[in-house]
Amino acid sequence: MKKLLLTGFEPFLDYTVNPTMKIVEELDGENIAGYQIVGKVLPVDFNQSGKLFLSYVEEVKPDAAVSLGLAAGRYKITPERIAINFKDGAPDNKGHKPVDEPVEKAGEPAYLSTLPIRKMVERLIQNGLPAEISNTAGAYLCNNIMYEGLHLASVKQLNMPTGFIHIPASHELGIQHGSIPSWPHSDLAKGIRLCIETMAAE
Repeated sequence: MKKLLLTGFEPFLDYTVNPTMKIVEELDGENIAGYQIVGKVLPVDFNQSGKLFLSYVEEVKPDAAVSLGLAAGRYKITPERIAINFKDGAPDNKGHKPVDEPVEKAGEPAYLSTLPIRKMVERLIQNGLPAEISNTAGAYLCNNIMYEGLHLASVKQLNMPTGFIHIPASHELGIQHGSIPSWPHSDLAKGIRLCIETMAAE
């Protein structure tokens, strides 16, 4: 059976729960359309998350890798098109705040997702879940992990579809913050299952 490495993040900043963490823990060990899901939760730490992600790729030797991130404020599921070679943004959970740092000093300026993102969006919409392609993953930890995966696949010439999907906040976060769009956890998890099923159909 093929293996799919699925990663999410721990809570960060003023988000006391992270729906990506819950989805990864829920799907870990499942068989989705021929993929055995290996779920891993990453720290919100610029210095450690990328190294840990790469160590999971080495350990699991997945046939595909999909990383998830919370985009509080977005109201659709948004597969990301591109990752850029920059670390920037708010402080991480250790208080580190990089400014214009490269993810990989010798890396390309950017990499495009190798996931079937257009087909993912179409399938999500067909199943009643709002979705669109995003053209910016920002420069925070989400972009960082997306870039690391695509850089590794490019440098080592791995036949490993790789990319990133941002999801909206869960209702739990929506209630806490009071002014951000939110989805039921069940729909968020359903959306990720549909994306994985779309990959299997390729």
